[in-house]
Amino acid sequence: MTPQATSPASANRWLLLPVFLVAVVGIGFVIGMLTAPGAWYAALTKPWFTPPNWLFGPVWAVLYVIIALTGWHLFTARPRSTEMRLWWVQMALNFLWSPVFFALHLPALGLLVIANLALVLVFFIRRTWAAQRIVALGFVPYLAWASFATLLNLAIVVLN
Repeated sequence: MTPQATSPASANRWLLLPVFLVAVVGIGFVIGMLTAPGAWYAALTKPWFTPPNWLFGPVWAVLYVIIALTGWHLFTARPRSTEMRLWWVQMALNFLWSPVFFALHLPALGLLVIANLALVLVFFIRRTWAAQRIVALGFVPYLAWASFATLLNLAIVVLN
């Protein structure tokens, strides 16, 4: 058996992996730090099912790694595909939610953003399910968390 040579395209593909990881996780981390829940959020009436604040960071860290891996896979395979466009839309909505909710103190507008994020995730999963099942399955926990966050956001709007 002879070792396979790595093609330039394959090498470039792997060079993009840390770019996606650093960009998605890094931007998510920076947005999280800049829009960390403060006194305003602490003063809100929250529903009984609100998780402790410490849980959000680890959950989002894991989800951002999955999101980055998914984006990297799609970008290196089909960068102009509908699936990749949906990936970019979900990323924009994801990164928009915290500033809208925590920095601007607009939970109702935040609800609109996160509900649209959940909807885009449904479209993404449906679009990738048949041909790229592993990609679709990677977004299932993301959809579950975004759906939970939508419910939490809705409850905060109703209670306040």
